[in-house]
Amino acid sequence: MSRDSRFDILFEPVKIGPLVAKNRFFQVPHCNGMGYARPRAHAAMRGMKAEGGWAVVSTEEVEIHPSTDVSPYIEGRIWDDRDVPALALMTDAIHRHGALAAIELVHAGMSASNHYSREVPFAPSPIVNPASYAPLQARGMSKTDIRNYRRWHRDAALRARVAGFNIIYVYAGHSLSLAMHFLQTRHNHRSDEYGGSLINRARLLRELIEDTKDAVGADCAVAVRFAVDELRGADGISAESEGREVVAMLAELPDLWDVNVSDWSNDSKSSRFAAEGYQEEFVRFVKTVTTKPVVGVGRFTSPDTMVSQIRRGVLDFIGAARPSIADPFLPKKIENGEVDDIRECIGCNVCVTGDHTMTPIRCTQNPTMGEEWRKGWHPETVPPRSGDDSFLIIGAGPSGLECARVLGRRGYTVHLAEAGEELGGRVTRESGLPGLAAWARVRDYRLNQLKKMQNVEILRGSRVSAAEILEFGATRVVLATGSRWRRDGIGRANSVPIPGFDTAHRVLTPDDLMDGPSSSGPVIVFDDDHYYIGAVLAEKLRLVGLDVTLVTPSDRVSAWTANTLEQHAIQKRLLELGVAIHTSRNIVEFNGSAVTLECTYTGRHNTLPAASIVTVTSRLPNDELALAVETLSGEFAAAGIVSITSIGDCLAPSTIAAAVYAGHRYAREFDRPPSDEAAFHRELTDIRTS
Repeated sequence: MSRDSRFDILFEPVKIGPLVAKNRFFQVPHCNGMGYARPRAHAAMRGMKAEGGWAVVSTEEVEIHPSTDVSPYIEGRIWDDRDVPALALMTDAIHRHGALAAIELVHAGMSASNHYSREVPFAPSPIVNPASYAPLQARGMSKTDIRNYRRWHRDAALRARVAGFNIIYVYAGHSLSLAMHFLQTRHNHRSDEYGGSLINRARLLRELIEDTKDAVGADCAVAVRFAVDELRGADGISAESEGREVVAMLAELPDLWDVNVSDWSNDSKSSRFAAEGYQEEFVRFVKTVTTKPVVGVGRFTSPDTMVSQIRRGVLDFIGAARPSIADPFLPKKIENGEVDDIRECIGCNVCVTGDHTMTPIRCTQNPTMGEEWRKGWHPETVPPRSGDDSFLIIGAGPSGLECARVLGRRGYTVHLAEAGEELGGRVTRESGLPGLAAWARVRDYRLNQLKKMQNVEILRGSRVSAAEILEFGATRVVLATGSRWRRDGIGRANSVPIPGFDTAHRVLTPDDLMDGPSSSGPVIVFDDDHYYIGAVLAEKLRLVGLDVTLVTPSDRVSAWTANTLEQHAIQKRLLELGVAIHTSRNIVEFNGSAVTLECTYTGRHNTLPAASIVTVTSRLPNDELALAVETLSGEFAAAGIVSITSIGDCLAPSTIAAAVYAGHRYAREFDRPPSDEAAFHRELTDIRTS
């Protein structure tokens, strides 16, 4: 296939200072949970982006000094020369495919915990970090501190050049760097030449740009990443005032402007709260005040949207973090006329959870993300079939669809049986809930790929029994039958059923609501799951006019979504809709017309009226078929069956990302010999070095 000529503009080279980027695709800095601790995995992940056609591939934020230790988070480090070889692994992997390597240098100032280095944090003025609960406070910087900081930044830029980086970032974004803290009046209370007026508050940023240009500008480009709007109104920088003034003031100093909004939760809004291209309204002014190239983000997945932003003069580069995670080969697919094969980002922010849990990055759409080095997985290639096995996969949810896709790609004959007429399982059901429509892309991408495979047959309306498995004739059987929500209230807070929850017509599960029946009000949503589904269902019920109260044993709504940057937005949405919220409360009884709540701290009771309850606690695997098959295990060999394996939610209910990964892993690894060793490469410390 050939590229659609409408997209030619995306593949024009663009000059960045002394360099030329081969096209307009720019993987902006993003965290990944690998950083300095897992350099081989990190290098392979970035290298995969370069192979996929991104002209520029960036690191995450890279600490320049022990006084900016952000432990326990695992970011990059360039504290001294000993960090250079690990970073060079990354630049080598990027350069191997003709891409430019960019590094985002950072001193986090008051945002640095320094739990590992035990250095005292510092800031423009003596201040506590408002985003942290840690019992520590930053000291105000002296002039000597400022001179030292500039020297550390310059030294880090020189080391970055030695490591092979082509673009050196000066970072002033997300309220996570000293350069940004000096700009913010709420953090900068100085009265010297670094405080007061905007010119003074921008002085340090100007000096960092000039220092970096002087150190490496002859052969490296210098970029500035700047949050032009903090979405805080008068309390912060805004695109209509100081954000615009900063860019205009420093317009021609850097070689490139990377612009976005702050903080991170605003910059990486989930699809539930922001559409593709949502940052345009904040950054479109930038190109009117500078001649330098501009990169911006907006969870871009549509090449038409990308072209529109370029042609209308909003951006010069299409910046992406999450879309480059969901599909590292997005640029090449557009270039090769394979737009329908793009794994579009669904905006679920599972990728972000890797940073917050200090573990390698994961992706719902792309199960190979983070496994490029650990398991040698490539997002676009799979090993050819190793034998003559044929497969019966039962269940066409996320696990079953991904398993069928990969086995089909490997060249095996696959039969995918689904009991109902609708494919996609929980993905189809959940994508019909408020704000989750983009999640249907998990199903749609896989169905599109399966339609192209002559060796994969999809059997709708085919409920398969244990006896029929024996008769089917496949040599390997995969059970991907999913799970169902419990009705009895058993979950994290309750290990036994809640009295009264056996009133079936008054106690509903998420499955009941997704199947269609509505609840009656007043309705209590009991969320002991702490992820997204409880709040989404509360929103759904409120939108049809019901009186809704959300009760949770946690101290906040959807507590785990702090890891996906959504918690604040979710709780705000419910409050704005008029959903009553009772946190730190467990339900101890339901009498059919009221619930008895118990404070998780004091044990005190109170009651709330309730005509019905939606219980969102935990799930049970749909393992009835697996249990029935066990009784026939002695007949496997006679039927020619080598193995029957449960995967995904029917084995252990988890996230959609985990379900997709389970299907992918089985399809790649079913023919590997069993081993007690770890099923992936580990990065071990060489104790011969100091």
